[in-house]
Amino acid sequence: MAEVIPGFDFAVSIDCVLFGFDGTELKILLIERNEEPFKDWWALPGNLVGGDESVDQSAQRILKELTGLGDIYMEQYYTFGEVNRHPQGRVISVAYYAMLRLGGDKPLKPLTNYAKRAQWVNVATLPKLAFDHQEILNKGLEKIKRRIKHLPLAFELLPEKFTLTQVQSVYELILGKKLDKRNFRKKILSFKVLKELEEKQRGVSFRAATLYKFDKRKYNKLFGKEISF
Repeated sequence: MAEVIPGFDFAVSIDCVLFGFDGTELKILLIERNEEPFKDWWALPGNLVGGDESVDQSAQRILKELTGLGDIYMEQYYTFGEVNRHPQGRVISVAYYAMLRLGGDKPLKPLTNYAKRAQWVNVATLPKLAFDHQEILNKGLEKIKRRIKHLPLAFELLPEKFTLTQVQSVYELILGKKLDKRNFRKKILSFKVLKELEEKQRGVSFRAATLYKFDKRKYNKLFGKEISF
């Protein structure tokens, strides 16, 4: 006879790590909590998984409720299960990450009183975060730092049309180091997946730079899923 499993005494939550780039800064999406524990603290958008939802469904619902953003493609990247990570009981959290282009028609507006507001915050000047959310964020940064070395993640953060300086800025911010301008441009142009446009920057006080587009079809044809940057 199969062993009878006693009632469970823990919960599962979702935490969403959304990265964005505004042209100069790498940013993370945070909410200001409106409930205890950690009321008035900044935190990653997160909450408990619903009893009638899959974790993927919960991730989409929670993000929508806490930030107003919907239909965002997110990937699971880690599960956090330390025993004492939540002061009210045992909570295991599944973390998701996404890379977003900032601007356009993506207003931030929580749909629940659980969050006072949602805001993009510079990763370099973060406030102290609730729970173990700094650890969750750090693990997310490690993830994209590894992936950007062999996948074109930078172009998920950039606008449709961008400069080579913006591309280099994204790589430097994620990798956490300065890159030689000449060598970086030579290497990234050698892959032949950037299409040079007959357009230049507008509304800048300095010499306008040439704009480029990422040719995803050419990338897929030449490299499939991996390219060593």
